[in-house]
Amino acid sequence: MTSHIDPKTLKSWLHDGGEIALLDVREHGQYGEAHLFYGIPLPFSRLEVDAPRLVPRRGVRVVAYDDGESAVALRSAERLAALGYTDVHVLQGGAPAWKAAGYVLFAGVNLPSKTFGELAEETYHTPRVSANELAGMLARKNKVVVLDGRPVSEFHKMSIPGATCCPNGELAYRVRQLVPDTTTPIVINCAGRTRSIIGAQTLINLGLPNPVYALENGTQGWYLNDHTLEHGGTQRYAADSGNTDLRPAAKALAERFEVPTVTAKTVQQWAAETDRSLFLCDVRTPEEFAVRSLPGAQHTPGGQLMQAGDQYFGVRGARLVLFDNDGVRAPTVASWLRQMGHDASVLEGGLASGLSLAPADAPTAPALKTIDAPTLSARLAQDDVALIDLRGSMQFRAGHIPQGRWSIRPRLAADTKGESRQIVLVADDAALAAWAAASELPGHAPLLLEGGMAAWRAAGLPIEATPVLPADADCIDYLFFVHDRHDGNKEAARRYLAWETGLVAQLDAQELAAFRLPSAASHA
Repeated sequence: MTSHIDPKTLKSWLHDGGEIALLDVREHGQYGEAHLFYGIPLPFSRLEVDAPRLVPRRGVRVVAYDDGESAVALRSAERLAALGYTDVHVLQGGAPAWKAAGYVLFAGVNLPSKTFGELAEETYHTPRVSANELAGMLARKNKVVVLDGRPVSEFHKMSIPGATCCPNGELAYRVRQLVPDTTTPIVINCAGRTRSIIGAQTLINLGLPNPVYALENGTQGWYLNDHTLEHGGTQRYAADSGNTDLRPAAKALAERFEVPTVTAKTVQQWAAETDRSLFLCDVRTPEEFAVRSLPGAQHTPGGQLMQAGDQYFGVRGARLVLFDNDGVRAPTVASWLRQMGHDASVLEGGLASGLSLAPADAPTAPALKTIDAPTLSARLAQDDVALIDLRGSMQFRAGHIPQGRWSIRPRLAADTKGESRQIVLVADDAALAAWAAASELPGHAPLLLEGGMAAWRAAGLPIEATPVLPADADCIDYLFFVHDRHDGNKEAARRYLAWETGLVAQLDAQELAAFRLPSAASHA
């Protein structure tokens, strides 16, 4: 029987020092509109796929919550129990009950990281330049280097003219090759504020002699001041730009923030413990990870581990062990994670340590029988199948099979109620479709479109677009909160920046105290 807890009990658990996985099991759009500060997004539609990675220890204390009305949290708790989780609870009344108890709900995503960035700026007084100041420097052809601290995919969407992509987790390792002159000013930017601040302060904390600045409000500030952004940019750090000149500085930085260095033997012992959760984090680039990593490690690019940790580890209070192959990136990233309040360590020897951990214990998805595109087309013409599209709502709008209906796992049972025809599912991920079918369509024997939409297109079969269907209110997987801030909507950009700068004021004393930024005296 599932245990229910009230908001006051949950609040005490969040700050009692024990491990806890607080899981928001609503879909992404619902989560992003209003959620708990420490809530980890784990949509019910992805539960079995992502839970073992985000919450690997089955005995950890888990609390699931929803909107208080849909029973998605209860259904998720039952599924988690079936996966072997033994200490699962549901927040009675969900997010609305939390708010009614006097606690705050937050819009947006990656809340702890973004809030930390604002606190870091307040603590360190990180130098910054405005968009107009930078534009003037570039127009005068001043000696200045602009480094974009976001991942390559985000840089490609929009960037400051002349900027070079160097994600924050790579800065310490590559900056001396990118900017060999020690007097050239360096400006770090992102799309908004957080990564600009953290990237710039990273270089300052490492003792770089160059003048270093954060671009105030990033690419959004640039656009709001009527400067032109570039799109489709490909200028990025070179693969061979790694440099270990800053290794002593990274080591000193780790010591400053009391980052432990742990041996492979110690980590092996930790992995065998049943009362603590462990995440082994490879902070290098995707290309490096693809070539070789340590058994049992997950790829957690350093910049994103700082910016979006809730996408890589879902247990508050867990042990995080970081590694690289250079002695620069892992200690630098860990220094920030410690200031965020995480129990982060660096693996001695990194990639060469010989550490080998067992992979996460993930369940095998049930098998679905498939149907090929030509056969499905023929059966649709006979109207003897019901076609349900489980892809993202925006993908469905952009192009779907005629006669297809959009649905998502929390609504799948209701959307197919009374359906007597055989159900055919369309999905990007066969495992997601299989798990949805197993829990929501127990009385049916659904088929899966073999090869998905790619196979349908390859067969030259018709596709239709419905730009307003499903309706916005039904697109619970898509976050509309200032979603078009990077697509020309200046008002959305202003709202986003106001939201970001207003985060700190919404924290309570316990949430503030969980961060471990240094006092003003200790970094003066």
